[in-house]
Amino acid sequence: MSKPTVAVLRPDDDRITEAVKYLRSLGVTAVADPMLTIRLTGKTLGAADYCVFTSRTGVEIAVEQNWYSSKSTVCAVGQQTASALRDDGIPVDIVPSTFTSTGLVEELAAEVDGSTVEIARSAHGSDVLIQGLETAGADVYETQLYRLDRPTDAGRSVTLATDGQLDGILFSSPRTVNHFCEIAAEQTGLPALQRGMTKTIIGAIGLPTARAIWGHGITVDVIPDTVGFSQLADRTVEEIDTRN
Repeated sequence: MSKPTVAVLRPDDDRITEAVKYLRSLGVTAVADPMLTIRLTGKTLGAADYCVFTSRTGVEIAVEQNWYSSKSTVCAVGQQTASALRDDGIPVDIVPSTFTSTGLVEELAAEVDGSTVEIARSAHGSDVLIQGLETAGADVYETQLYRLDRPTDAGRSVTLATDGQLDGILFSSPRTVNHFCEIAAEQTGLPALQRGMTKTIIGAIGLPTARAIWGHGITVDVIPDTVGFSQLADRTVEEIDTRN
């Protein structure tokens, strides 16, 4: 029996390398096709009563800028973001029990009235966090540290998916989904992609990513209970094995 072929679309940094290594450990033939490349904006963090980090990438950029304010209450959306902060010696004060922007708003709503809040993130974040904290009475500043662009050489996985040659695809962010489907539209059209993926197991790392997939008329087969790549890979490969 041949190994399942699974496409992984993580950013074109160490995350794609780690993802391929992990998939191979599961006995999978991994197709690495990064759908995101990070472009720095050149903006820098200041000082605020609360500083919110929403991704590991944002943490890495802040560390490169030698950012740290002992007077700031540091908040992290998700355990991976929190771990990245702690690994670089930055204490984390608040991690919401629900790893979403809405979860952080609920966590902070009762205490940020009259406070300044700086949100360190990409240029593609939703308005949920800003609007929720402003409604709670905070003075909110968004610092867009980076953009997530589409690599010029992305698309190998789209061609394979359209041809029905992928057993699984791992989507790890809404923007990854959008770039994947943009390429499909440019190649042979979204309907051809949808037809080619009728037997492909589609894994989404969380509900926002799943919603982006559904928005393109594609079925989602796997949404792990926890937000983490290894869980996404495990569950998707298990589903492939079950159906085979």
